[in-house]
Amino acid sequence: MVALLGRSGSGKTTLLNCLLGWETPDAGAVSVPGVAAPDRAPWTTIAVVPQRFGLLDELTLTDNVALPARLAGLPEPHDAALAALEALRLGHLAARTPEEVSLGEQQRTALARALVVRPAFLVADEPTGRLDEELTGHVLAGLREHCGSTGCGVLLASHDPVVIASADRVVRLHDGLVVDGA
Repeated sequence: MVALLGRSGSGKTTLLNCLLGWETPDAGAVSVPGVAAPDRAPWTTIAVVPQRFGLLDELTLTDNVALPARLAGLPEPHDAALAALEALRLGHLAARTPEEVSLGEQQRTALARALVVRPAFLVADEPTGRLDEELTGHVLAGLREHCGSTGCGVLLASHDPVVIASADRVVRLHDGLVVDGA
């Protein structure tokens, strides 16, 4: 688990967007092993948890999480979605819509949605920004367990001290430049 650390405006989100192929870097190139171009990586290979969650208000939390599993053709998407929600302590809210839950619960739903496809790599932008310390610890432990069992790599952009302390490696950004940990 690698944490990308920097204050607000330091370039964390921009760097993630460049790594994902969503933005073009001002200089240099982006290389992802095994992928011709980051923006061409199968979405089931690199899963993303953006700062804005992108949940569909018309769907329940279960259906929001099951949607990518269905699109990927995975077996039992509904059951997989329920398991992902349970793992993030959201099982009791499975039948609710995003509008009926808190922002922290929406954030964990977005994480469940990313993990349900069992990606090779997870990129998450401030994935614990709306969580208290206890839930942050639970989410990070769940990520470690998931990635330990699946081999999934994780890149988290954050300024949360709990995230930074739990990372295997910390890369620090300042004014758009990597200043430590490269």
